[in-house]
Amino acid sequence: MRRTPIGRAVLAAALSSTVALSMLGLTSLAPAGSAPAATAAAARAAGATVSDGCLQSVPEPGETAPVDICWTLFAPAGASRKRPVPLVVQSHGWGGSRWTDAAQAQRFTDRGYGVLSFDQRGFGESGGHAHVENPDLEGADVRALVAMAADLPWVQQDRKGDPRMGAIGGSYGGGYQFLMAFEEIRATGRQVVDALVPEITWHDLEESLAPEGVVRTEWALALSAGSLPSDALPWNVYKALVEGAATGTWPDGSVPGTEDMVTFMEKNGPKWQVGQGARIDVPVLFGQGTTDTLFPLEQALTNWQVALTKKARKRSIFTAYNGGHVLPAVLPAGVTVDSDPCAEKLSGGDFTDLTLAFLDRALKGGRRTLRGYGRLHLATPDSGCVSTRTVARRLDLPVGTVATTAAAGVPIAYEVAPGPVTVAGGSHLTALATTIGVDARAFYGLAIGTSPADAVLVQNNVLPFRAALPLVGEEVRIELPAVGVEVPEGQSLFLLASPISDTFVGMGSRTPGVVLLEDTVLHTAGRLR
Repeated sequence: MRRTPIGRAVLAAALSSTVALSMLGLTSLAPAGSAPAATAAAARAAGATVSDGCLQSVPEPGETAPVDICWTLFAPAGASRKRPVPLVVQSHGWGGSRWTDAAQAQRFTDRGYGVLSFDQRGFGESGGHAHVENPDLEGADVRALVAMAADLPWVQQDRKGDPRMGAIGGSYGGGYQFLMAFEEIRATGRQVVDALVPEITWHDLEESLAPEGVVRTEWALALSAGSLPSDALPWNVYKALVEGAATGTWPDGSVPGTEDMVTFMEKNGPKWQVGQGARIDVPVLFGQGTTDTLFPLEQALTNWQVALTKKARKRSIFTAYNGGHVLPAVLPAGVTVDSDPCAEKLSGGDFTDLTLAFLDRALKGGRRTLRGYGRLHLATPDSGCVSTRTVARRLDLPVGTVATTAAAGVPIAYEVAPGPVTVAGGSHLTALATTIGVDARAFYGLAIGTSPADAVLVQNNVLPFRAALPLVGEEVRIELPAVGVEVPEGQSLFLLASPISDTFVGMGSRTPGVVLLEDTVLHTAGRLR
């Protein structure tokens, strides 16, 4: 799941095609179903054994028929009751389907891992609708898969009902990993899943899709389109996503006749599980996209900080690469870069090499060959890698007065500090805000350049500020996108303020006006060099 930029015209076409959605990195073109003859030949060449099947899970709400959850299992050569091996669970992104070709799993089976790949509810050959990783539905699905794995004689067991197990996957395939880990803790009272490798996934799904209640328009439309051909989503969710994209406000049911997405998504992610007091106490390898505009870097940083125990963080690694769910950043202007320098720095290879080395340590007790445990490693726009032990916001930089028009106008860059300066993590603004107009909105992000005229967003993201009613000198806090950047001497760090954003197209102020910030201070996880 790496960077896959597309243009506006292509996005419009994508709204009626899962094939086009694959260009967004949201789906896979791999066929679902039983392994074809070519797969069997590849399996023999790789020394793996491939089998397919479906298990029965809980019915859809209001129905009585069990739902089929379909899977493909890859057993490595030599795995047996006498020589059991660890199992790696894999699943797909939104609109995708499971691995069925032995070549897809070969890097893992060649390393001595079994692989269990499955179609999530509503996708591929599995039945039902996608409830976006709901504990009561998808939670039951992943618990059933763990129980199935516990009955496989060639899979290593830590105790009865507790297979030695890791998990991999990106985007929606990262969401199931947190759900599986948390649900096993809830159901058994212990850690059953032994290691996770979630890529480009979320902490708070509502905050990802609509920060401050302002909808990421293009992603709302793309996600709904990505499930239309298979009727994957419940129809009320289709309606809600279209409502949000049309109105610019996340539907919460407060307007008669509209849907309530707040209630629908209340349990759908680590935020809810953490709110119940659960924490993950096993090693986690994070891979998040710095230029991801759907699940931005701050979503994974929050998971690192609150979803893991302190002990687990010491045995975990956080990496961020230039990629993820990416759309072109035109207004405001951003960067175009696709690289994974931190995986190369830590493992000497790509993210899969890093994953295999991480799982060898976590699941096999192998040597600790990787550097960087207990640290965060963030890719920079120039394909460098900044490593840090903390993303605490300890650097306070005065900005002064920041003004932007609302509803229409051009982005304006305000110099914050000359280089050299490093930012690695999140930032926020404090200011006294004055707004003119009802439901005033503006978008903010960090930028880099030699002057305000050539400053571009560090890694494409902005976040909205929203004032429902006019303000006069009111104290506000405005969150900014997390970034990794080393600003060299001769360039400066800027705060970019914009009345519009192409990620939030059509989501600017509801009425024309001005957003004025005075006594503005940037609080950031950075350091002056």
